[in-house]
Amino acid sequence: MDVFGFLSLIGGLALFLYGMDVMGGGLEKLSGGRLERLLENLTSNPLKAVLLGAGVTAVIQSSSATTVMLVGFVNSGIMKFSQAIGIIMGANIGTTITSWLLSLTGIESGNFFIRMLKPSSFTPILAIIGIFLLMGAVSDKKKNVAEILLGFSVLMFGMEAMSSAVKPLADVPEFTGILTKFSNPLLGVLAGALLTAIIQSSSASVGILQALSVTGAFTYGSVIPIIMGQNIGTCVTAMISAVGASKGAKRTAFVHLYFNIIGSVIFLLLYSCLDIVFQFSFADDMVGAAGIAAIHSIFNIFATLALLPFIKGLEKLAYLTIPRDQEEEAAAGSEDQFKILDARFLATPGFAIEQCMSLTRKMAEMAKNTMLLAMSLLENYSPEQARQVEQQEDMLDKYEDKIGAYLAQLNSQNLTAREGQSVSTLMHCINDFERIGDHALNLMEIASRMQKKEMEFSKKAKNEMEVFGAAVTDILERSVGAFVDNDPALAATVEPLEEVIDDLNKQLKKRHIKRLRKGKCVVDLGLLLTDVAVNYERVADHCSNLAVYMIQTEDNTVEAHDYVNNLSGETWERFEQMMEGYREKYHFS
Repeated sequence: MDVFGFLSLIGGLALFLYGMDVMGGGLEKLSGGRLERLLENLTSNPLKAVLLGAGVTAVIQSSSATTVMLVGFVNSGIMKFSQAIGIIMGANIGTTITSWLLSLTGIESGNFFIRMLKPSSFTPILAIIGIFLLMGAVSDKKKNVAEILLGFSVLMFGMEAMSSAVKPLADVPEFTGILTKFSNPLLGVLAGALLTAIIQSSSASVGILQALSVTGAFTYGSVIPIIMGQNIGTCVTAMISAVGASKGAKRTAFVHLYFNIIGSVIFLLLYSCLDIVFQFSFADDMVGAAGIAAIHSIFNIFATLALLPFIKGLEKLAYLTIPRDQEEEAAAGSEDQFKILDARFLATPGFAIEQCMSLTRKMAEMAKNTMLLAMSLLENYSPEQARQVEQQEDMLDKYEDKIGAYLAQLNSQNLTAREGQSVSTLMHCINDFERIGDHALNLMEIASRMQKKEMEFSKKAKNEMEVFGAAVTDILERSVGAFVDNDPALAATVEPLEEVIDDLNKQLKKRHIKRLRKGKCVVDLGLLLTDVAVNYERVADHCSNLAVYMIQTEDNTVEAHDYVNNLSGETWERFEQMMEGYREKYHFS
């Protein structure tokens, strides 16, 4: 091989790895986090776990990616360690799909229809379709499909380029001499493990092996140890991912390693023993791309069937490697809810957004309950409930810090337009929920001052605050309900109520000034009443923000800061009807 041949080989390898990455990314985006949610909701049935692991990995084309996700699930407490073992076994089966697709490069026939099955025949068509889709696509879904088609095409072109570059090496004795050394099982395992550890993908390393097989230097006997090593080498990604993770996550990575090592040892021993007895004639036959794909599948299916009955044994082995200590036992009872914001999920934005949404829903309910609790203190003050408001407000601050920091990391990923919109909406929403908590704290402090100074609003002021408080409770229930249930129709009922609350605030101030002039209210109480009204009105503003964000998820043409002014026609009529209904319900007598 001359310099130009070597450059062709390197270029083919680069295209192959890039195509695999683009195709996997497109498949992941197209799934939109659904595959991860499927894994998350897994039952404890081992057989179902194996099938699910195989299915998910066949779709995303990477057992390493599946295992890294599992490490994240176990680390964040979403999944139990015992549940992950079956999925790991299935992932090894699912990853063999790639090698079968790559084996199509070896098709040779004069028949037109059979020749069309060869990647070099149909991938140019897929590439053209992908380019047109990418150039004309408006929706994220079409762009993702385009990425899959282009990624697959680039991958296959890379495979063809590698095969063409190494084909002349078949006539180079020095090269074939090096490859024949891999007939030593130990060297074969080490070579396969090292190659896969470097590129961190068993699918890619098997593809490289298939490309090299065109030289004719590989036999069935020599590739079997290499494929065993490739399955061991793919564990490196999960082991790296488990660094700094919980003990459960580390055990998940070790189970992946043990499963592949034990499976490889059993398979090699069984093959060697049977070869001694039966002297397999095929062992010295030249192996092609299809033969490598077959060995890859047979080994992974064999290892899964052989070790599936011993899942408990693998679990015990992992616990022997990383024993459970007293600190872990104590932590088991008090799960940290923020652990679901695992950095490993950032690589799958759709699922990471779901985790943020899950926590933000809890934050929404807490903000509502904190505000309602603070409002109740104005009538019936309780030191215990006041402390509870303080604690919950601190927790809301923590929610904003944790979710906000995670969303900032997520925003730096390669997001689709819809995912970017979701991240932006969540960042706005957590800020509004945190601000509602701040206003709850303000109300608690007002109630505390009134309690210490034994101050009490006049009867008329109490009646007015009761009406005002009922309207604020209503808007809180509506806005939080719309967010938690993802209900834009309910969100559309919030803004008319916010307009009525603004009117109530203005009326309350006018009535208060009249009472001051007549001497029916003291200045100190008047200031406190005004403070309460201001906090109520601000809470309604935040509820309005939340509602408009929800409406924007359905219609991105809606202007957040000019929503009411842009209403027209039937929409404006419905808006006015709702306002009239609220005015009849919430008015001062």
